[in-house]
Amino acid sequence: MNVIWTFLFWLLSFGIISNGLSTNVSLRPAVVNVGAIFSFNSTIGRVAKIAIEEAVKDVNADSSVLRETDLVVNINNSNCSGFLGMVEALRLMETDSIAIIGPQSSVVAHNILYVANELQTPFLSFAATDPSLSSLQFPYFIRTTQSDLHQMNAIAEIVDYYGWREVIVIFLDDDYGRNGLSALDDALAARRCRVSYKEGIPPGDVSRSGIMDILVKIAMMESRVIVLHAYPPAGLMIFSVAQFLGMVGDGYVWIATDWLSTVLDSSSPLRSETKTDDMQGVLVLRQHTADSEKKRAFSARWNKLTGGSLGLNSYALYAYDTVWLVARAIDSFFNQGGVISFSNDSSLQSLERSDLHLEALNIFDGGPLLLKNILQSDFVGLTGHVKFNPDKSLIYPAYDIINIIGTGVRQIGYWSNYSGLSTVPPENLYSRPPNRSSANQKLYSVVWPGQTVSKPRGWVFPSNGKLLRIGVPNRVSFREFMSQVPGTNTYKGFCIDVFTAAVNLLPYAVPYQFIPYGNGHENPSYTELVNLITTQFFDGVVGDIAIVTNRTKVVDFTLPFATSGLVVVVPFKRLSTGAWAFLRPFSATLWAVSALFFLLIGIVVWILEHRTNDEFRGPPKKQLITILWFSLSTLFFAHKENTVTTLGRSVLLLWLFVVLIINSSYTASLTSILTVRKLYSPIGGIESLKKGDEPIGYQVGSFAEHYLTEEIGISKSRLRALGSPEEYAAALQRGPAKGGVIAVVDERPYVELFLSSQCKFRIAGQSFTKSGWGFAFPRDSPLAIDLSTAILSLSENGDLQRIHDKWLTKSTCSSDNTEIESDRLELKSFWGLYLLCGTACIIALVIYFVQIVRKYRQWVTSESISDEQGTPHSRRLRTLLSLMDEKQDHSSRDAKRRKIDQSLSEYDEENDLGRDSKQRHSQISSELAST
Repeated sequence: MNVIWTFLFWLLSFGIISNGLSTNVSLRPAVVNVGAIFSFNSTIGRVAKIAIEEAVKDVNADSSVLRETDLVVNINNSNCSGFLGMVEALRLMETDSIAIIGPQSSVVAHNILYVANELQTPFLSFAATDPSLSSLQFPYFIRTTQSDLHQMNAIAEIVDYYGWREVIVIFLDDDYGRNGLSALDDALAARRCRVSYKEGIPPGDVSRSGIMDILVKIAMMESRVIVLHAYPPAGLMIFSVAQFLGMVGDGYVWIATDWLSTVLDSSSPLRSETKTDDMQGVLVLRQHTADSEKKRAFSARWNKLTGGSLGLNSYALYAYDTVWLVARAIDSFFNQGGVISFSNDSSLQSLERSDLHLEALNIFDGGPLLLKNILQSDFVGLTGHVKFNPDKSLIYPAYDIINIIGTGVRQIGYWSNYSGLSTVPPENLYSRPPNRSSANQKLYSVVWPGQTVSKPRGWVFPSNGKLLRIGVPNRVSFREFMSQVPGTNTYKGFCIDVFTAAVNLLPYAVPYQFIPYGNGHENPSYTELVNLITTQFFDGVVGDIAIVTNRTKVVDFTLPFATSGLVVVVPFKRLSTGAWAFLRPFSATLWAVSALFFLLIGIVVWILEHRTNDEFRGPPKKQLITILWFSLSTLFFAHKENTVTTLGRSVLLLWLFVVLIINSSYTASLTSILTVRKLYSPIGGIESLKKGDEPIGYQVGSFAEHYLTEEIGISKSRLRALGSPEEYAAALQRGPAKGGVIAVVDERPYVELFLSSQCKFRIAGQSFTKSGWGFAFPRDSPLAIDLSTAILSLSENGDLQRIHDKWLTKSTCSSDNTEIESDRLELKSFWGLYLLCGTACIIALVIYFVQIVRKYRQWVTSESISDEQGTPHSRRLRTLLSLMDEKQDHSSRDAKRRKIDQSLSEYDEENDLGRDSKQRHSQISSELAST
């Protein structure tokens, strides 16, 4: 019996027992199998094979990892085929491998990872960069390299850094290329840039003639910034054809993803100049790996292994670290009691038997635990710090940015997800707070295609013979700004001359044609005209286009070439100085408030002085006259009554300061009224129009209608559309009573031109909006930026003013009358003074009544008033009023004190005459006691 139990224990220990459902292996087997799949003949595969083999040797030689267990990596060749790659992956999974290093191809990964999910076998890819390989969709997929999501963010930041707004993308038309393009499109859109054109190339063999057709089409387009996201064979052919077509010359920008840096690094050092002749000035991205002693030692070891015939690229480093990642995770798996065991997949067992032998595919029972250990790995490898984010991506993604020059490359900076573009290695910035400000984004200078260091503009006008369709308003009024020359397709006017002068300053030719918009009977709607840019009916709009908020939301404007703003035009009459001209400096409200305060100050001072000052006492009639006289006499600083209380003097002092200001302002305003000719209108500006209900005129097609109704709140029923300066004049002269308007609201340039020949009208008030006129173009149009620079140059050299004077300076009215401004002083100019004075009066009265109440309480406690007639409340009130009216006599005490002072002086004189000082001091003391 003991023999049987011993035999059973021996079977269990070596995992030979099988129930038909599972196969078990010991906790620490002598050998652990891991698969690897990639293309041996590819640029990445050639270096990856050597790196993986060297990593396996290093792992097995290190006694601290896996200890008595040897790591065996079975490498299968996918032969650059998606189908063969999938087949080889299935063959590896039949060998009970507990993990697979690969696949190299994103296309293979998309297919085989569904099997990985089912069989719970981790796949660790050092080369599949497709950003759509999601950890949510494929939980057993671990990317041990950087995702193209970060590479496309780096390209988008480079494009934004140099100020380009549109790019053309040539991409490989498979999962790798399409999903990379999608990531780039999103990254550019986040920075208000866009992919203007994209062209896919087939993933298989592509002919040179096919590439040439693609590039000829691209050469006729506007954008000159081209992003190339392909595999090495197709990418190198594209550069060869582009060089033949002259597309790697001056004005072009080429940005290649890391496929090109992989080719350059793998063939480094470059064996001949012809390798880079086709790609001079190209910007290339390369996955950044931190410099370290370990990396330098491996690089020296690599050169010995390959004899310098094969360069070391970043994918070789990631492949090496991937082997170590698997080894460390398996070691942790065993340390946690993990057992390598496989179970038959019941879903496969239920299928009908076939020659595919799918029943050989088993589920790895320890897959979840091994996956957990992989994701928890944390060590320093050849590529730097190897650790995973919660989304299963490597921490600190970063790229080198290199520039191909001559027979080599020059590094111009770095990009990292942590700090953006920088000339400092990313690992030096991780200890600092992240700074993504535009001022902190830096790169070294670049030698661009065409051997120039000047940044390319990034776009040209298409060389397809197509002219820009520039919309112009077909105006019927104010034709000095814009008008069509009769019988021709040409236009003239202030706006046309400004546009032509600005275009002539551009460093390139702009082919365009003017397209009129409007029926020719009335001015068109400028908002509708601008909106036609968004529908691509027009490529731009030139004219007197006001830059307003709702238009800037859909188009881009140049810098303003003319200042504008809405103003109010009214008829006027000249004011003459009449008998009552002295009342005009103050408004009625200010007169009333001033009179009220004069009376209030008199009353307040009387209350404060009544108990102590004899000049404010006497019969009621005398006191009333005193109040009126005192308050009015302060206007001329001629009051003869003296104030003796501190509170009274404080109030009076502040009031005299107010009176000084009022007097000075009145004198200045009256002087202006009597000496300067004035214009008058009952409308003082837009505020006056808001308060009334009279009709208001505006120009047909102007944004003034929308602004008055939506922003100012004026009813639309009050607005009257006017189409010409003549209609302006007629409507203003008729006035509201005869079917006209009380005022016209229009933009200042139109109004100034109108007033240059209509001398009966003037501007009332100031501009109540601030804007300008600009030329409109589609959003992010580079032409808008360049024309803005040209307009600024026109303004600085004086040409803009000369164009203005040519068309708009023709006034026939006298220049002494410009704008109607109110010469009346309003209460709003002085309310602060009155508020200060009123506050002082209130504080003084409060202090005074507090003193009276205290005296009243002292009186109540010391005197009995119970014998008086009346109710207790009436008696208290009479007592309080009597205290307020009671004379506080300080005169006798003051007289005695004056007598004492006189006696003291006399004593000093008598002391000199030898009189008895003791007698004199006794007399003084008795007098003091009597007081």
